Amino acid sequence: MSNGTPDMASSTDRLAPATRLRNLGTRLLSLAAIRSDRLVNEELARAGARKWHFAVLATLDEFGPASQAELSRRTGIFRSDMVAVISELADRGLVERSPNPADRRQNVIAVTKQGHRQLLKLDELLAGVENEVLAPLTPSEREQLARLLTVLVDHHGQNM
Repeated sequence: MSNGTPDMASSTDRLAPATRLRNLGTRLLSLAAIRSDRLVNEELARAGARKWHFAVLATLDEFGPASQAELSRRTGIFRSDMVAVISELADRGLVERSPNPADRRQNVIAVTKQGHRQLLKLDELLAGVENEVLAPLTPSEREQLARLLTVLVDHHGQNM
C-alpha cells in the first residue's frame, strides 16, 4: 500500500473470487446448477415445454400409464401442481386421461403418440443443453460427475 490506498491487483486478480468461495463445493454446485437450470428452462420454453412436462412424459414413457398420484410420487411434482401439468399436456394432445377401471374416481394418464414424438424432441433438446453445460468435461468425467451427483441426490432422499 502506498498513500493509504491498497495496491491495485492485476485485472484478473480483481475479477477472481476469494479462494474460500472458489473452493466451497456447495457454492460451486449451486452456481453450476443455476446456469444449467437457466439453460434447460430457456430451451424447453423455446419448444413450448417446461421441466414438469418432460418429467411426466418421460415417466409415462418408461413406466406406462399411471394415476396422477403415482406420477406425483415418481416425479416429485406436488399433487396439487400435477393436475395443472396433466391438463396442459392433455390440452396439447400429449397425454390422455381415462377413468381407472379398478377405481372410477381415479384417472389413468397415458402418453399419446404425439406425446411420444414430443418427448423424443425434448430428449434431443436436453442432450444439447447437457453437452453445452458439460462441454469442458471428458466423457469419463461426465460419467463420474453423474455418479457423484446421484450419490448426493440419493443420500438426501430427493426424487429424481
